[in-house]
Amino acid sequence: MKQRQEPEVFYYDYATPLGMLRIEENGRGLTAVSPVKPECALCHTGAESLSGNGNGADIARCRMDETPLIRRAAAQLQEYFAGKRKVFDLPLAPEGTPFQHRVWAVLRSIPYGQTLTYGEVAARAGNPKASRAVGMANNRNPLMIIVPCHRVIGAGGKLVGYACGLDKKEFLLNLERGHSELSGRLL
Repeated sequence: MKQRQEPEVFYYDYATPLGMLRIEENGRGLTAVSPVKPECALCHTGAESLSGNGNGADIARCRMDETPLIRRAAAQLQEYFAGKRKVFDLPLAPEGTPFQHRVWAVLRSIPYGQTLTYGEVAARAGNPKASRAVGMANNRNPLMIIVPCHRVIGAGGKLVGYACGLDKKEFLLNLERGHSELSGRLL
């Protein structure tokens, strides 16, 4: 029986106002945008994604290369940080469960500068009682900023639960509110 060949994954690291971000793609679309972990900067070990989120290809199939898609993603992220881009136009290929993909689709529909609660995202994803599962889907989101899990807040507007740290979540929300004509809660 012929073994299924996983696609090769390309990655490149870029400096941003949040620190170094690693952009990964597999030829079909972006698979990750995540902080570069110090232990991943020089030496990659284990069969996990380069970003360390466990969602990626075997490390042997990964190589550093600034592909056209990675360059395009980096340019769009640069525009985002400059307040000139509110919507990303990139092919995405994240791995996840059907529920995670539904949650990530809801996240992509939250307008720039606005927020939803975990409960509101759960309802829009088709399961109003799944607030905790939304939190887990956000935690597993491999495409930070592009799939804007930072736009999800706790009930009452409290900043909670961001895998990269609440300081980074607050930075991103403040960045968007500073550049958004319609900042605030999404109704």
